[in-house]
Amino acid sequence: MAPIRVLVVDDSVVMRRMVTHVLEAEPDIEVVGFAANGRLGLAKIEQLRPDAVTLDIEMPEMDGLATLPLLRAAHPDLPVIMCSTLTEQGASATFEALSLGASDYVTKPSNGGGMDAAMAQLSGDLIPKVRALCASVGRRGGSGPAPAAVPSSTHLVRSSDSPASRVEAVVIGVSTGGPNALAELIPSLPADLPVPVLVCQHMPPTFTRLLAERLDGRSPLHVSEATHGEPVRAGGVWIAPGGSHLEVRRSAGGGIVTALTVEPPENSCRPSVDPLLRSATATFGAGVLAVILTGMGQDGLRGCEGVIEAGGRTIAQDEATSVVWGMPGYVARAGLADEILPLSTIAAAIVRRTSPSAALSVPAQSARR
Repeated sequence: MAPIRVLVVDDSVVMRRMVTHVLEAEPDIEVVGFAANGRLGLAKIEQLRPDAVTLDIEMPEMDGLATLPLLRAAHPDLPVIMCSTLTEQGASATFEALSLGASDYVTKPSNGGGMDAAMAQLSGDLIPKVRALCASVGRRGGSGPAPAAVPSSTHLVRSSDSPASRVEAVVIGVSTGGPNALAELIPSLPADLPVPVLVCQHMPPTFTRLLAERLDGRSPLHVSEATHGEPVRAGGVWIAPGGSHLEVRRSAGGGIVTALTVEPPENSCRPSVDPLLRSATATFGAGVLAVILTGMGQDGLRGCEGVIEAGGRTIAQDEATSVVWGMPGYVARAGLADEILPLSTIAAAIVRRTSPSAALSVPAQSARR
């Protein structure tokens, strides 16, 4: 198959060179052109027809935020990866870009650590996203082994004759496409949801705080970035902070509290979904409802295995509404999903499963794919 063709749009010569170097180090990726601003980038897209675009946010004449609506109107399915800075301003602009239709983002390497470390950071972040996003729109997904073929949806939904236990906590894992997915899901949950919600979104520091603030302003539930030792109660949503794993534990007084750790990354992520699910299962047992949303990779798969072994339940977002059907796809293919649902119906499913009557019986539903 022909290599993935990428257009690099950035006004910085240094950044263009860095992005080109890490992309062209891969045999299945080719940089087909450059542009120094959005206006030139739009013209290059028409001329070169790339498979993906990297797009800087801050550029002269036409920046990334001004470019995105025009790009999306002409090319609704073209993967676009924003290049952002690890600053509050950069994080805020990135959220705006995602709301305007950007597929994902990478953060520009910091000056510390030297050029080799910067290149390694950029490569580790950018290359998997290019491959995953291009695979989601019909391209191949890179050099790793492909997941098993997806059987019909009726075989994807886990069947269980055991009655559902009372849900005591909802744990949400999400990555690529997550900010927009959470912006739809969390505000749809009612203020009287009778259980706490714990969220792991793969994001760096500052980004997770801004994500929590944005969701809190739109949601009936109180949403915050988790800190260490907070009591966990119904009516709240806690988002794992970038750079730390979020766990839940029983305190000496018997209550449930948050715990932040800097243990090594899992699935190349910190925060990672798996440690959160493990701790939730150890704390709540069969009372965990795991919800795995859009995202590349398979973070959350092992955690969901533990949830099912403990008697808990899982919901996976369907492929049609996922930006990348990696995380939920692995859970579905492993036969761990009680329900595979479009994003628009997941909030209602959470409400149904957490209602007092749900513990009596919650039949699994077939996926709509």
